[in-house]
Amino acid sequence: MVINGKRGQTVKKHRVLIIGNGGREHALAWKLAQSPELERLYVAPGNAGTVIWNVPISVQDIAGLVEFAVKEKIDLTVVGPEDPLSLGIADAFQEAGLRIFGPTQAAAQLEGSKSFAKMIMEGAKIPTAEWQVFEDPVRAKKYIETIGAPCVLKADGLAAGKGVIVAMDLETALQAVDEIMDGNFGSAGKKLLIEEFLEGQEVSLLCFSDGVTALPMVPVQDHKRALEGDLGLNTGGMGTYSPPPIWTTELEAIVMRDLVSPTLKIMQERGTPFVGVLFLGLMITKQGPKLLEYNVRFGDPETQVVMKRLKSDLLPVLWACTEKNLSEVQLEWKNEVAVCVVMAAEGYPLAYTKGVPIRLPLESGQDAVIFHAGTGIHEGQLLSTGGRVLGITAEGQTLQKAREKAYALVDEIDFPKSHFRRDIGVKGLGI
Repeated sequence: MVINGKRGQTVKKHRVLIIGNGGREHALAWKLAQSPELERLYVAPGNAGTVIWNVPISVQDIAGLVEFAVKEKIDLTVVGPEDPLSLGIADAFQEAGLRIFGPTQAAAQLEGSKSFAKMIMEGAKIPTAEWQVFEDPVRAKKYIETIGAPCVLKADGLAAGKGVIVAMDLETALQAVDEIMDGNFGSAGKKLLIEEFLEGQEVSLLCFSDGVTALPMVPVQDHKRALEGDLGLNTGGMGTYSPPPIWTTELEAIVMRDLVSPTLKIMQERGTPFVGVLFLGLMITKQGPKLLEYNVRFGDPETQVVMKRLKSDLLPVLWACTEKNLSEVQLEWKNEVAVCVVMAAEGYPLAYTKGVPIRLPLESGQDAVIFHAGTGIHEGQLLSTGGRVLGITAEGQTLQKAREKAYALVDEIDFPKSHFRRDIGVKGLGI
């Protein structure tokens, strides 16, 4: 037990387990480790950046994770990736009497099935793109020939952020039907969602939710394409910055009123209240904000810049969500701008090299953090183990200064043949 000097109250220390092994989980661990309410932190399975907290349990080994949480008397479990949520990890933990931050399997369908998400949007009268769902590729192609291009094609299920194709011409759209439905995305591509193409700027808004109340985090602009100038293949995200200059308090109020609140209301009415992070992928159009998709967890690499800007202690916020008293929480954010540049393996997002030795600078400074994603350690050597390997995250008084700090640190890292974009955040500068 410790005394919280500000409130003069006795505060219980908590044992926390984070599930996942990416950059998002390193950012969450980095932030939670700063909490005066933390007693012990574990990350399963983690990466080289979280090595002091790592536990060798797979994110899909739900029974093993439950067993560990019971044995170690874990007070709160925080789920990073979407897969275990869709597999029902929150339900399993709750059945074992364990506190977990993340939606139930039924609520996680908001991300697990794009057609389900669209039905929720329709039922809640949330502004979104026109859409149709197909299980037959022949019918899908006939529909595309009727509506023409541009259009957007999405695998219905989970596809690690890569099951989306924006087709600017008819030939690309027709080819995309085969690409998605021919098994490239496994069971995720059994159903195909075809959407109207919306013009505008994309913004991600993550919200803490206790099922009734939602508190917005800071807005983030992601860079999904592999190459500079927003060219190349879609990826899980090549970098982020926050806040985008197009975001205003008025726009946030509209999104919370017309998109977030109706979502929580309809999910509650269905008997599947949403507790966790409600992530809205938005398109800011001339007609106002429209909802592209939901995610049901912290984004990656959105979390890196969000955690860098979060002034409040994260642990009591997550706890409040599980206690259904988020309405009593007030979030504080830094005024500084944050930028995250993803350093990926050569070849990403297609086949990429692994096992590349990496050397990091000894000290990154307070304003910049190197978040690990696809990293491991073998015989004392830091090695790449995944596609997105590092997230270099820096803050500054302006976007330009934050970019300069991030790229200065990128240039100090010895990661042979790494792939990264030099234009993260440039659109925010109006260049």
